[in-house]
Amino acid sequence: MKREEVEQYIASVTEKILEGTDLTLVDVEYVRQKDWYLRVYIDKPGGIEIDDCQKVSEQLTEILDKEDPISEKYYLEVSSPGIDRPLKKDRDYVANYGKKVDLTFFEPWQGMKNVTGILDAHDADTLTIRKIAKGKTDAETSVIERKQIAAVKPHIDF
Repeated sequence: MKREEVEQYIASVTEKILEGTDLTLVDVEYVRQKDWYLRVYIDKPGGIEIDDCQKVSEQLTEILDKEDPISEKYYLEVSSPGIDRPLKKDRDYVANYGKKVDLTFFEPWQGMKNVTGILDAHDADTLTIRKIAKGKTDAETSVIERKQIAAVKPHIDF
């Protein structure tokens, strides 16, 4: 199976495992970093506990051992996505409306490679954010094409 097919298959299997629980599937990654890693990110209201990861990992391992759909040797990791995970799904964007997000661009956008703004809206092609320039109190609304954006993450103030 190709990487994308593995990710889709694992997402489907994991969704079935999570049915009837308060856990949700956030993302699946099948990546090569010297070795292959199959990473499954789960979440729930109030946050993930190690026992949640262990239970999902055990159930997923049982299915993968039985069906053996992946030909390469890989390491399975089930974990929380972390507070700075990129926004990928519609529900991620909606959950962050009215909150600060950090955008990273493939190429500079209006002379900037990174922008922090308040996420107001999104659709399949664009994001709408409000940028507040330093020293100003009013916000400038911008509609940005998603194809220009490499990543969108929740903004974390330290």
